[in-house]
Amino acid sequence: MNSTTKISGAEAVMRSLVAENVDTIFGYPGGAIMPIYDALYDYADKVNHILVRHEQGAIHAAQGYARVSGKVGVCFATSGPGATNLITGLADAMIDSTPVVCITGQVASHLLGTDAFQETDVIGISMPVTKWNLQVTRAEEIPNAIAKAFYLAHSGRPGPVLIDITKDAQFGETEFEYSKCNRIRSFIPKPELNLRHLEQAAALINNAKKPFLLVGQGIMLSKAENELMAFVEKTGMPVASTLLGLGAFPTDHPLYVGFLGMHGNYAPNIMTNECDVLVAIGMRFDDRVTGDVSRYSKQAKVIHIEIDAAELNKIIKPEAAIHADAKEALTELTKMLDVRKHPEWLNDFEQLADIEYNQVIKNEISLKDKGLKMAEVIHLLSEKTKGEAIIVTDVGQHQMVTARYYQYRKSNSNITSGGLGTMGFALPAAIGAKIGSPSRTVVAVIGDGGFQMTIQELGTVLQAKVDVKILILNNNFLGMVRQWQQLFFDKRYSFTEIVNPDFTAIAKGYSIEAAKVIDRLSLDDAIEKMLLHQGAYLLEVVVEKEENVFPMVAAGASVSEIRLS
Repeated sequence: MNSTTKISGAEAVMRSLVAENVDTIFGYPGGAIMPIYDALYDYADKVNHILVRHEQGAIHAAQGYARVSGKVGVCFATSGPGATNLITGLADAMIDSTPVVCITGQVASHLLGTDAFQETDVIGISMPVTKWNLQVTRAEEIPNAIAKAFYLAHSGRPGPVLIDITKDAQFGETEFEYSKCNRIRSFIPKPELNLRHLEQAAALINNAKKPFLLVGQGIMLSKAENELMAFVEKTGMPVASTLLGLGAFPTDHPLYVGFLGMHGNYAPNIMTNECDVLVAIGMRFDDRVTGDVSRYSKQAKVIHIEIDAAELNKIIKPEAAIHADAKEALTELTKMLDVRKHPEWLNDFEQLADIEYNQVIKNEISLKDKGLKMAEVIHLLSEKTKGEAIIVTDVGQHQMVTARYYQYRKSNSNITSGGLGTMGFALPAAIGAKIGSPSRTVVAVIGDGGFQMTIQELGTVLQAKVDVKILILNNNFLGMVRQWQQLFFDKRYSFTEIVNPDFTAIAKGYSIEAAKVIDRLSLDDAIEKMLLHQGAYLLEVVVEKEENVFPMVAAGASVSEIRLS
């Protein structure tokens, strides 16, 4: 293109996105972003636009796409309610470190602050839930703004970025030149390794009698799975995973001891308060992991490896605080370590695992004459997919059961809303996950409550022909809230029982094949049929109405006080 040729700001948006290798955009058009959509019309051969049914669906789909593909998710929305409908997803992406770039349209710049039709201060509203945001009022600002947005979204600790572009900037003309951003003054995405801190950590690990490793999503974000394996097999220490860390380390490895947290496995929770050295990598000591912080691992020397300096010393005060990228830190730290084995310490984990199996697990997956349990459904799903599917969960009891019983064999396979706990996340996120990884089986596991929060995205499945499997575990309750009401509010079930619609009929209304299971005899064949079906499929499984998820660490309790019943 001749350097003197000018293009519209809207065209500059599209050329910038193509320069960033964007192949998919999730969005919903409206008046203030119409010029960008008009420019998008000419890019159908380069960019796949997925028309969602609600802007919240757009950003959750972008999150699912980003989490499985390793790329930045992109979504479009118009001004006012279109932009504000993104806020929940922005908050979700912020706390779960998901790289997303959201582009919103805005009223013309001369109308800013006048309460014009569909004008909202989305910059002010989104500031606390974005890594960076910017309002663009001139066409010539667009390329640099987008370049900076993509750099910030994926570098360091990933997160969401929002660019709000006024309508006159979209219509305005500019000479176009695009340069990818690879540096921002004063922003240091990867801190320099401090070898002295690593040596301090190595000395603690080499002298440990009862070391214990906790891994989070940071392992996958830094693509450190191989380095983690080398570290674990050299040190011989047991490994447990946070909710978002599931998949970073294979669950069938002999040193894997389970899932941490409020509904995690018995052994890793108990042993957190028995180890002498606790190594935490790429996780932030969320309250669902720690329980009562004042009684959390006080006996242990803590090593915390984390790329975000704000997370170091925030909740837990480590003996060795290592501000570093997980991959780089593990590469150097492993060189400093002795080859070790800890058979007696591992045996302690195995004994506690046996207790959990006999008191909880056996009764949930080996039933003969009682109602269907969520655990047996997920256990069967795990066996039939060999632990290799991408599993997208919503929020609630089914989420915790899936984390416990699905045996993840591959990285980037557990897509869920962790820190924010967003009901309605799973269906749109599963759409994005399937588009981001079309060759893999994607199963959305959803409760009957959460499903109805974004049920309209079945329309997206229909129009975009997304081959996603939807597994609804239906107990006709807001199950997690009901469990707490039962245990801590004297069974006063205040507005948690749900009268549900016919989910299979609704699915068929969207031309999605569907079936319903109410008994154990038909479960195996029904899951098999769902997985083998070519195209989208919805399977509703009616499970026990008042089933509880155990083990459980009650709010305010120590992880040592984890309950088995």
